[in-house]
Amino acid sequence: MAVTIKDVAKLSGVSISTVSRVINDSKPVSPEVKRKVLEVIEEIGYKPNEIARTLVTKKSYLIGVIVTDLADSYVADMVRGIEEVGKMYNYDILLCSTYGDKEAELKYIQLLNRKQVEGMILISDTINDEIDEKISEYSIPFVYLSRYSKFDKYPTVSIDYHFAAYEITKYLIKLGHKNIGFVGYLEDENSTQIEKYEGYSKAMEEMELDPSFIFETQGISIGHGYEALDQSIIKNELTALFCSNDEIAIGALNYCYDNQINTPEDISVVGFGDISIASLIRPKLTTVKEPFYDIGAVAIRRVIKELRKEDVGEKHIKLPYQIQQRNSCIKI
Repeated sequence: MAVTIKDVAKLSGVSISTVSRVINDSKPVSPEVKRKVLEVIEEIGYKPNEIARTLVTKKSYLIGVIVTDLADSYVADMVRGIEEVGKMYNYDILLCSTYGDKEAELKYIQLLNRKQVEGMILISDTINDEIDEKISEYSIPFVYLSRYSKFDKYPTVSIDYHFAAYEITKYLIKLGHKNIGFVGYLEDENSTQIEKYEGYSKAMEEMELDPSFIFETQGISIGHGYEALDQSIIKNELTALFCSNDEIAIGALNYCYDNQINTPEDISVVGFGDISIASLIRPKLTTVKEPFYDIGAVAIRRVIKELRKEDVGEKHIKLPYQIQQRNSCIKI
């Protein structure tokens, strides 16, 4: 026979309502009574009926998380941060993967709302108008996470892309590089790539160097990084490339390898992100390390703070980053 809340109350010597208060943390209970009830629950293995609990407390203890693809290492790191912090506060995660399909993203937002999640975190490259409209319909805490685009309407957790790009460009300059090219995707005005280009430009202009040598990519993948480069690297005597993300930087390294351009002897290359493969390729990639785990952890902590009516602080949270120095750069 299943153990019931009545059994817990009887063995604890308290009322059923008191046991309910302890389980749901709904009203104050003395420390002694709380300890006794929890000991009995542990001893007899009582498991609350989650459906009934949700009906009573109006709380599901669920946070919905929609991601592009868990195969992306940075997404997996963010989700790990979300999940581990969620567990600390007794929240479970409902995880949905869209594989970049915006229609699937919309369907999952609707599904999670039907599942009565208390909050939602979206990890996606962009938010389109349809997604924006649907999110706006739901009055639950929401955080948007993206490496690639800005959307000031919703709370975010990220780093200062402009200043990080400025600092890694200054790092190249301190190594003696003067002819530094930029490789990145600049077509989307809401892209973080624009912020990175502006940071790169600021560092170059401060040192009276030319920031105008740009290899514009058609996207943000390894292939796009490869396709954007050409032999003008040699003709213009470039000694370094700042790539706006690690994927593009890996494409640049592959291009250099295929065209007998030695890295870092002939040209230094830096990336941005520090995805898992950045430390596995040869030469190991110097890059800006984004704290992906911490971004996920802080995102769900913000959602939980809002649910608890606590002060959530800034709408757009900026976390620390660091320059990860490896073997793809050389002093000249």
